[in-house]
Amino acid sequence: MKMRSFLSITLLLLAFLVAAAGAKKSKAPVKPVGLIPDYYKVTGTCRQAEQLVKQVVQEKVRNDSTLGAKLLRVHYHDCFVKGCDASILLNTVGTNQSEKDARPNLSLGGFEVIDEIKTRIEKVCTQKVSCADILALAARDAVSFPFKKPLWDVLTGRKDGRVSLISNVNGNLPSPFSDFATLRTIFSDKGLDINDLVALSGAHTIGVSHCGSFSRRLFNFTGKGDADPSLEPAYAEFLRKQCPNPASPATVVGMDPNSTLTFDTHYFTALKKHQGLFQSDAALLTNATSADIVRRFQSRDSFFKQFAKSMVKMGAIEVLLGDAGEIRKDCRFIN
Repeated sequence: MKMRSFLSITLLLLAFLVAAAGAKKSKAPVKPVGLIPDYYKVTGTCRQAEQLVKQVVQEKVRNDSTLGAKLLRVHYHDCFVKGCDASILLNTVGTNQSEKDARPNLSLGGFEVIDEIKTRIEKVCTQKVSCADILALAARDAVSFPFKKPLWDVLTGRKDGRVSLISNVNGNLPSPFSDFATLRTIFSDKGLDINDLVALSGAHTIGVSHCGSFSRRLFNFTGKGDADPSLEPAYAEFLRKQCPNPASPATVVGMDPNSTLTFDTHYFTALKKHQGLFQSDAALLTNATSADIVRRFQSRDSFFKQFAKSMVKMGAIEVLLGDAGEIRKDCRFIN
């Protein structure tokens, strides 16, 4: 009995000491790991970071209403190749061509805005805020500007990658020529499902495209000088007038007819009328589940809710965290 009492008291004492140690530990500040809301405020590394991004973006969007589409596209092209690590921002150095030099990326724009944001942040928070986070925040703030509120959450805490190779782009970036099976595979490989595929395709509601990305549908779809029969005839004729064959490389057309600058659900309405600009747009109607989602996303509430969820998922693709990667001093070059 005495031995049992002794053991009981000993165990109680050990439990008390463990609990006390745990209580002491809980008082110490815990540095969050991973993507979280307001990372730079929570960690105290740069409390002004998100506000500085917003200030620069608002200044620029007031003078350039196309900036939302440009930055959103850069963010997409970054995340689908090696994850959201700002590798798309790196310039070619020497003979190793960067992602920027890949054909799908040659028409990207808005890099100078990211540079200006980085310069302004570096003045107050030296090497504390990653280019990857700046890009994710800037894309959100530029698209959201007309709404006067953020359309989706941006979790932060990414690090910047040190590798950017042109060879990494092929097969990872969705193409305007992709069929549904190809699109589904690419998105699935990134951890994105069919709802994400359709919602993120909805970003085509803003922005423009060069004629070369769809001219085959107008003049030589099957190699016999024919047009894609899935295109609504009047829309196809309109596109042929905008992009005569051969088209000027400088000619651009709005991706969403009559709604190029407005982030809305018109893309899905146009798609149901067979007015999707790319083969990849038309492909969304070739799968029963996808086509049903297209119909559902004609509702603003349904589309905006899913787009917000999908952007958070896309923004977390293969991110570099903690000691992985770096925080660049200049977004165009590794340290």
